[in-house]
Amino acid sequence: MRKLELLGCLALIASCASGQWLNYPAARIPRLPDGKPNLSAPTPHSPDDKPDLSGLWTYDLPAIPNAVQVDQQRFQVNLEEIVLTPEGKALQQKRRENYFPGAECLPSNLPKLTATLPYKILTLKGMVVFLYEEENRFRQIFMDGRELPKDPNPTWWGYSVGKWDGDTLVVDTSGFNDDEWILPGRYPHSDALHIIERYRRRDFGHLEIQFTIDDLKVYAKPWTVKAYSHLIPDTELLEYVCIENEKDLKHMVGVDK
Repeated sequence: MRKLELLGCLALIASCASGQWLNYPAARIPRLPDGKPNLSAPTPHSPDDKPDLSGLWTYDLPAIPNAVQVDQQRFQVNLEEIVLTPEGKALQQKRRENYFPGAECLPSNLPKLTATLPYKILTLKGMVVFLYEEENRFRQIFMDGRELPKDPNPTWWGYSVGKWDGDTLVVDTSGFNDDEWILPGRYPHSDALHIIERYRRRDFGHLEIQFTIDDLKVYAKPWTVKAYSHLIPDTELLEYVCIENEKDLKHMVGVDK
C-alpha cells in the first residue's frame, strides 16, 4: 500500500470512529415504543408547507447498483461520466504533485462536506444555513429570490441561492476559486465551476443529495455526485479544529499517481 493510501485509510478510520458526546432527548422527535427515534416517520414540514430540512445529519452508506463507490462509499459517482478536457487533464496532473489541501486544513469541497463529519441544517426566513462540524464553518443559502452575483468574490464554497422545486430544495452556486478538487483522485475544477445541488428529505430521518458538476474548462460535460445522510437526533455538533495537533502533512511527500 502506498504511503498516501495508508494515511488516507488511517484518517478515514479516525473519522468513522468519531462520535457525538451529548445524549439529550430532543423535543419534536417521533419515537418508537421503546423510546428510540423513528427515522422512518413522515417528513416534517414548515409553516409554508415545504419540507423542513432542519436537523443534525451525517453521511449514510447505501449501496447503489451500477455506480462506482468513491472514498469508502461516502458518496457515489459513475466515473465513466467524468470526461476531462485537455486543460482538465493538465490541471489534474498538476494537482497530483504535492497538493494536499485537506492536510493543510483548507476548506473541503461541497460534496465532501456532506460525506464526512456531521453537519446541521437550519431553516430560517429567507435563508437556509449549513453549519459544518469540519473546522466549525458555515454556509448561507439565500432563499429570498435574489440572483447569483455577476462578478462575485471567488471563494472556496462560492455564492449560493436556493428555491423549491416541489419537495426538493435546489441550490445554485457559482463564484468558486480554483484551489480545491471535487473528488479523491485529484479531480480538479476551475473558477468557472457551477454546482447545482438537490436536497430531498424522503422521510423524517433520511436525506438524499445530488450534486451536478458543470465546469466546461475542466470537464467536457456535466456529471453528478450522489450523497446520502441520516439524522442524528438527541445530540449536537462538536468542536473540531483541524490544525490542532496536525501530524500528517510532513509525511505527505512525492507524487500520488
